[in-house]
Amino acid sequence: MANIAVQLLGFFLGLLGFVGTVAATLLPHWRSSAYVGSNIITATAYMKGLWMECVWHSTGIYQCEVHQSLLALPPDLQAARALMVLSCLTSVLAAVVSVMGMKCTRFARGSVTKTALALSGGICFLCAGLLCLVTVSWTTTDVILDFYDPFLPSGMKYEIGLAVYVGYASTCLSLIGGLVLCWNSGSARSSRMPPPMQRIQPSSPPPPPPVFSTIYPSAPLYKPPEALKDNRASSLLSTSSSGYMLSNYV
Repeated sequence: MANIAVQLLGFFLGLLGFVGTVAATLLPHWRSSAYVGSNIITATAYMKGLWMECVWHSTGIYQCEVHQSLLALPPDLQAARALMVLSCLTSVLAAVVSVMGMKCTRFARGSVTKTALALSGGICFLCAGLLCLVTVSWTTTDVILDFYDPFLPSGMKYEIGLAVYVGYASTCLSLIGGLVLCWNSGSARSSRMPPPMQRIQPSSPPPPPPVFSTIYPSAPLYKPPEALKDNRASSLLSTSSSGYMLSNYV
């Protein structure tokens, strides 16, 4: 139950980051006019965004003009557009994959791929947050460098707008949500891994089979009969009778 709550927390944090990324992409408040030097007129305020430029009058009227030509935009603005759109698409992919990989959904329930899907969703949230972070950091650096440029007229200097701060907030939410999902998926995978099998020590080798000679004893050695005296065969007359030789009486 705790794992489900952690997954829901990470998912909703990533979802809030996605909503903030979309809002930062559409808002025209990336750069707002700076009131420095001789530019102290507060009746109008100029704002620049990724898709339009707006003018705010003190009477409360907004006048916005959408960028008509993509090729006529400066390269940094084109890159910022591409990165933010890519971040939004990655967040959508992360949300879809995370929903399929969460334990509270029925998709692939009881399968090993469910944990892998949740991990993939967390990684996609991390990528979306990094893309948004690169864009807002790039814009912040450009605004600060232009603001402190002594050769740039005061009327062309801008300050960091509200959309940049929204982008930073959505970046933090997306990164935290992705980290929570990745951490939860990693801990769940490690808990499901079977314990390592103990290495079976090789037992002592079996005793060798008994030698053939111990089962079947060898035949006694052959002993040839003693050679007869004078190297001739004994006759019937020379046989002993009751211990006496016949030749002794002939």
